[in-house]
Amino acid sequence: MRTRQQDIGDRNIVGKRVEQRRKAINMKQKELLEQLKVRGVELNSSGLSKLEGQLRRVMDYELVALADTLGVSINWLLGLED
Repeated sequence: MRTRQQDIGDRNIVGKRVEQRRKAINMKQKELLEQLKVRGVELNSSGLSKLEGQLRRVMDYELVALADTLGVSINWLLGLED
């Protein structure tokens, strides 16, 4: 497993939780990317890494697909519920 090369950014508030949930369910980034593609979200590995590192903004349709794919609510991703 590689470690993050850049500091955590401030461009979104969901990235940390996306990474946390993905790892909790033992999902690799590549698997998440494949599941997102099925849901119509085209994202490459660099984009996902930047999203998780809070270095890129998250589009609303990406947020919906991420919540669905990871089996959590949008509110959970936003940190509004535990």
